Amino acid sequence: MISTKYSCVGCGKCCHDHHVPLTLNESRRWAEDGGTVVVLVEAFLENGFGVPELQLEHARRRSTLVPTGTTRAWLAVTFAAYNAGPCRNLSADNKCAIYERRPLVCRIYPMEINPHIPLRPELKDCPPESWTQGPQLIAGGRLADSELAAIIEQSRQADRDDIRAKAAICARLGISTTAFKGDGFATYLPDRVAFLSAAKEVAEQSVPADNDQEWTFQLADESLALPLQGQGVAIGRSGSEHCNFVPLQRAPE
Repeated sequence: MISTKYSCVGCGKCCHDHHVPLTLNESRRWAEDGGTVVVLVEAFLENGFGVPELQLEHARRRSTLVPTGTTRAWLAVTFAAYNAGPCRNLSADNKCAIYERRPLVCRIYPMEINPHIPLRPELKDCPPESWTQGPQLIAGGRLADSELAAIIEQSRQADRDDIRAKAAICARLGISTTAFKGDGFATYLPDRVAFLSAAKEVAEQSVPADNDQEWTFQLADESLALPLQGQGVAIGRSGSEHCNFVPLQRAPE
């Protein structure tokens, strides 16, 4: 995409049925306000197996090394606002009730956090007129808004800074099953009070906890089982009874 315009028309579609990724501080605030936080977990092997070479640096920087079987894996944990239907902060006239303190991802939309995912207007919820008016969003193949670029980098840096604490929170919540990156997500809906308690305990630690909890992989693509087991990965269905596995369609080879 060389250039494109963008202007929000206030349709509210992006505020329906989307689990909005949150920073650690945002997730605590979301839960304190009465919202539900969903936990999404994925991982790939320490040697990079399962991740394209060009994406490895980004993937590793937002992950933490954890044990699995006889090897280790890079674990990524996402805390997100659970929105089944309209966002709890969306008014009847599609206005955001927390606009001034809305999450970073809401400020970034329709851009992507992941630098390896290009903006594709046809995959967004915005109506066609959103892309035919307003200021230039992308010009000459580059993001035109320097302030927006800074917010995107702030969100990416929070991913990196928060990961050890998020893994420690998972350990306190009994979350120990992960999906394989690109194969799906292991998702959890922890009790709100338990989530806040675990987050508080981790925040009060003067030194980040070592992430020595053993993790088990759950797979949608069973053809991955043998190669992963061959590299020492623990595969099974152990972990929290509240785990729900969401498979992803893998790209063709």
